[in-house]
Amino acid sequence: MSGPDTNKSNFLEKLQTKWKLKSLWQVVLVLVVFACTGFTILFIKQPIFDFLGLDTSKGSFFKTLLYLLLVLPLYQVILLVYGFIFGQFAFFWEKEKQFFRRMAGFFSRNKK
Repeated sequence: MSGPDTNKSNFLEKLQTKWKLKSLWQVVLVLVVFACTGFTILFIKQPIFDFLGLDTSKGSFFKTLLYLLLVLPLYQVILLVYGFIFGQFAFFWEKEKQFFRRMAGFFSRNKK
């Protein structure tokens, strides 16, 4: 039978395979870590911009650049913290290393 529960299970199983995780429970924990990290960033972005005296009501190139330079690295750190709290630090540490390898490759290719 094909129903809503089957689709959810298939989705989680696909993530389990893609991320090479041992169980569906681990997939759920990883998704919880992503959710908590995103939610935390939503709460701390505004105080960071307020501290710097920036008005976020209007977008600008400078604010976008500042967001990428400040909040994105902070996101990576918070991701590791939540990964540790939920027992998924090893998974997220491997993802962080992959991320930094890709970034290093991107910048090294541009210098040639």
